[in-house]
Amino acid sequence: MIDLLAEVLGEPPAPDGTWEREAVYVSAAALRRRIPPHDLAARVRAVPGVAGAEVRGNGFLRIVVAEPGRLVESVIPPDLPEPAWPDFPRTWDNPGFVVRYGHARACAVRRWAGALGVPLTGFRPELLDGPYDRRVLRVLAELPGRAVSRDPGWESYLVRLALAYHDAHEHAPAVPVGDEPVRPVHTARLRLAEAVRVVLVGPERL
Repeated sequence: MIDLLAEVLGEPPAPDGTWEREAVYVSAAALRRRIPPHDLAARVRAVPGVAGAEVRGNGFLRIVVAEPGRLVESVIPPDLPEPAWPDFPRTWDNPGFVVRYGHARACAVRRWAGALGVPLTGFRPELLDGPYDRRVLRVLAELPGRAVSRDPGWESYLVRLALAYHDAHEHAPAVPVGDEPVRPVHTARLRLAEAVRVVLVGPERL
């Protein structure tokens, strides 16, 4: 989805708002490429998964996607060295701990899912619709734009992604809890955890 939008626009669109209720991107591509905004909006509407595209008064495009969960299928991990954060203290005040623990948790989900029979196949992106899932998706949506930015701000980005994932891990688990059966939402959240895992940096276990 995001790769198709970037192809039509000539650049990745930027996520806008919280995505709590609606997954919105904005783009100034029409202005930068000197294309009539309404013409470009029509091309964007033809992209599968786009629910709407309108031209704002300033010439920017406002793009709504129907299933934001689809972006986990096109996450490309950035080639990042691990920032030089200290290992200790292992508290929430240490950004290194926040990011490394987030990566370790995503790795643990992969192991637990295998042990509990949560399949990676049968992914239904529309199930990533809860508030905690959407917060992670909102941060992941920034990845393509940051990857082509001259000043991507990777360190603060990794911390934001890790914090959003910690909340999702605790409140919207990717594996069954207690006697709960395996459901399609677990597969969807496992795919979300996989996307987070390949972006965050750190060890597999802490």
